[in-house]
Amino acid sequence: MPERELDTPHVAVTGAAGYIGSRVLAELQAQHPDWELTALDNFYLGQVRSVGDVDVQHVDVRNRDRLEDALSGADAVLHLAAISGVDDCEERADLAYEVNVEGTNNVAWFCRKTGAALAFPFSMAVIGDPEEFPITVDHPRDPMNWYGRTKLLSERAIEDFAAGAFPAHQFMISNLYGGHEVDGRTVSKGTVINFFVGRALAGETLTVYEPGTQSRNFVHVKDVARAYVDSAERLVEQLAAGETGVEKFEIASDEDPSVMEVAELVRSVAADHGIDVDIELTENPRGDDETLVSEFGVETGRATDLLDWDTEHCVEESVRELLGDQ
Repeated sequence: MPERELDTPHVAVTGAAGYIGSRVLAELQAQHPDWELTALDNFYLGQVRSVGDVDVQHVDVRNRDRLEDALSGADAVLHLAAISGVDDCEERADLAYEVNVEGTNNVAWFCRKTGAALAFPFSMAVIGDPEEFPITVDHPRDPMNWYGRTKLLSERAIEDFAAGAFPAHQFMISNLYGGHEVDGRTVSKGTVINFFVGRALAGETLTVYEPGTQSRNFVHVKDVARAYVDSAERLVEQLAAGETGVEKFEIASDEDPSVMEVAELVRSVAADHGIDVDIELTENPRGDDETLVSEFGVETGRATDLLDWDTEHCVEESVRELLGDQ
């Protein structure tokens, strides 16, 4: 690919009304106020309609003509539009395929035609039950659910689209937690830690699926958003140098407690604030579709070395902040 002149980079964010996308948009404005930004979302779940002085356009990635019109002129696309919940993907399998696979192909095809760079999260769901630790992006793929399979299909497709045509970054992101504010609006999502905190604030029992010893790696949404900004900066450099092809990064932390340990932490912090909650171990409704490993260490050296990225938030600090600020 020829070198690209980038006096003022133009970066587009899909899924910009969502949990991660709205934070990415806010971080881009804060760190690069001179960049031109385009924000897209179909508002399936996202509630944000603008971030700072950037309005979120109502565009569905499944509509290729409308999508390409909206992305026109973009030097890089940070593609976060997706049906992301495991249960949502199972219940709306056709929709998940259309958005996660066909929609992603539409974005990647735009990048191939125009030479725009691409950042895409394919999730740890593509791994399934890890065979060894620490986990890396080189681990064998064996998704256990439809969400993971849609992400795997897109991961592989982007490798082919990007070859010889544009630079692309793919992120294997661990379990998100935490919330953030966008223009006074609190943006959150019912992930494991956030779910426990919400139930604790309501004085409700924290339900932990059996066996409770299953481990997860957790990373704060603000840290993930910073990774996208770091990625955008590197992609701009790669575009200027005429580089093409895919680089993959693990976006995770060094914290991988068991689900029961997380519940006990939330109960303990809640007690410090005068909130008494119980913990109940219940039957796991996902059965064999749930990863039950007792450790979940992830190697993050690539993101540190190439993106100069690291985590700034920890689980206990964030739980205390979430419970103490209410």
